[in-house]
Amino acid sequence: MIGILLEDNGFEQDIRELLMAFYPGEKFVHRESEEAEFYVKGRPDGEGYRLDLDGDEVWFPVPGGDRLETKNRIKQNLYRLLEKRTGRQMPWGTLTGIRPTKIPLTKLEEGWEPEQIREFMRKTYFASEEKIGLSVEIAERERELLSRISYEDGYSLYVGIPFCPTTCLYCSFTSYPIGKWEKRMDEYLAALFKELEYTAERMKGKKLDTVYFGGGTPTALSAEHLDRLIGKVRELFDLSEALEFTVEAGRPDSITEEKLKVLKERGVTRISINPQTMNQKTLDLIGRRHTVEMVKEKFRLAREMGFDNINMDLIIGLPGETMEDVAHTLEEIRELSPDSLTVHSLALKRAARLKLEWDQYVGLGMVNTQEMIEQTARCAREMGMEPYYLYRQKNMAGNFENVGYARPGKACIYNILIMEEMQTIAACGAGTTTKVVFPEEHRRERTENVKDVEQYISRIDEMIERKDALLSEENTCKNGHSM
Repeated sequence: MIGILLEDNGFEQDIRELLMAFYPGEKFVHRESEEAEFYVKGRPDGEGYRLDLDGDEVWFPVPGGDRLETKNRIKQNLYRLLEKRTGRQMPWGTLTGIRPTKIPLTKLEEGWEPEQIREFMRKTYFASEEKIGLSVEIAERERELLSRISYEDGYSLYVGIPFCPTTCLYCSFTSYPIGKWEKRMDEYLAALFKELEYTAERMKGKKLDTVYFGGGTPTALSAEHLDRLIGKVRELFDLSEALEFTVEAGRPDSITEEKLKVLKERGVTRISINPQTMNQKTLDLIGRRHTVEMVKEKFRLAREMGFDNINMDLIIGLPGETMEDVAHTLEEIRELSPDSLTVHSLALKRAARLKLEWDQYVGLGMVNTQEMIEQTARCAREMGMEPYYLYRQKNMAGNFENVGYARPGKACIYNILIMEEMQTIAACGAGTTTKVVFPEEHRRERTENVKDVEQYISRIDEMIERKDALLSEENTCKNGHSM
């Protein structure tokens, strides 16, 4: 347990997140307690700020009124104190946000040269050369891939299917067992269709760039329901200029030949078949309820049916997995030769069973090392893939990152758009979030749908009203009216 005592709570979250990077999984208290291992104390002091880490004190000047600079200086000084206390350095330095590539991408848009960006990230965030190089490389690739996208006149559509065959040990997404909802799926689709109908009408006149079906596991739906849903989207929206149409077929135990046929005939251009690991003992432990052979079987079936853009997801840091286990997984993936590979570092989500039942699994060890990360990157590049998007989460194993790799022409544009928040994304379905971008104001707003399926069905008119208020504001701003 770690204590935080601040007179100025304006930077409490930034301090907490940096502490979490050095001490993942620790609890925090805001009052004097004998149980606390140590305390971070801080207060504004005239024109400066004072930090005290159990008697190791530092005072530093901060510029008045510049909140970003003040935050950076607080984190820089706290980082040095924590580095001294632990003898450790963080791969991403003081960067704790989920979108570190936003920094170099913004600088590139402003006309900075890559080396200028690297020097800025060294001095400001203390990030490692390896992570700086990765983030700048990805930002340059993102900029190129997004050059076809209009931030003002285009948008993306996300459709949420909050159902899965079972709930995985590490998962905290909005997801419900499909078995409990199969007989009531028509009710969910009726509410979803109503929201889609509103969204299609509201977004008329804008170009639909990407479509993404996520969840949950969209292919947990029956082939009939999948066909109805995709057919409805094609009926309502103009997909003639869409760059991609992705459906997550993530769980191999949800995939059938009939469902793949529906996806193919309905014009889906990209799918995901996600093993997470190719070690059977780990699959059994995390509740995946499918075999390694099933992954291979469904992947090959999709290839035979003509899918030429298949992604696979892996998680590094799963309970009990060693360097040898990761190497085995990568060799199996190499043999299948997907078109893209998304490598996740395990994140201990608060609502996941892994976090709630921590005592049962902590003894197995959850290890993620720089060597493992380098091994996955090397394997991806050897398969002809390049990194194209990146994001981070709180309490990630090893304090690393999630990276998407893809072969040329196979990158998922939607993944970049959702991470960099460059374009409006209209989202429909339980547990989804619509994000509206106001480019001229450098502003982003969001509205969330309720997560509970029962509530979503009964309150669908309220969900539409929320969306209408935000999308109406976007339309008002675009037409140049005052607000």
